[in-house]
Amino acid sequence: MNKQWAWVLLAIATGCGAAVPPGDIPDVETDRLNETWWAARHKIKRELKGYRVAFVGDSITQGWEDVGRHFWTNTLAEFKAENFGYSGDRTPHVLWRFAHGEVLPQKPEVIVLMIGTNNVGHKVNTPAETVVGIRQILARIHRDTPETKVLLLAVFPRGTQPDDPMRKAVVEINEQLAKISHPKVTYRDYGSSFTNPGGTLKGELMPDALHLNEAGYQIWAERLLPDLRKLLGTR
Repeated sequence: MNKQWAWVLLAIATGCGAAVPPGDIPDVETDRLNETWWAARHKIKRELKGYRVAFVGDSITQGWEDVGRHFWTNTLAEFKAENFGYSGDRTPHVLWRFAHGEVLPQKPEVIVLMIGTNNVGHKVNTPAETVVGIRQILARIHRDTPETKVLLLAVFPRGTQPDDPMRKAVVEINEQLAKISHPKVTYRDYGSSFTNPGGTLKGELMPDALHLNEAGYQIWAERLLPDLRKLLGTR
């Protein structure tokens, strides 16, 4: 059976069914493993143990270790969390990392997942294909660690104006993610925290129209707190 369709069938079987086949999964062996920092990070992250919450994503998630460090340490520390964000990652990279020993063998109580902006931002995938990739990630989680809860986050808005092509692509992704129904998946869209009433992006929080600054991470942490407490039963 074609590997792509095998993943689609797995997604359907686990309640996170895909409506369209995914785009080609890149050869990560020659893609990101040739980046020394990425390979070294994967080696370190694969060995981590004892965390309750895993944050999985791209540079926006990795940024908790840099711009968002203060709020990670002082606001999210109670959750015993680890950061599995990798700058530049797309959905197939997360799938590859999961298949090669990251996160899932440790069976965390909660996985906070936000991925997909690079799929459309790098013009590798359509929004529909990106959603299939996210569904595949969910299917892998449900298969390998079925008791883990997933806090599935809408992709943050990007582009300064609501009619920006990248903003529209993200909206398409999020509209489909909102339709995912699974007892272990909680979907949240925090995007309105980063936009003005008319839909323009808050430049004081996302100065490059994509990444959060320190004030942006503070707001993200505040939005996360009640959801994580509820999922972990600590509220």
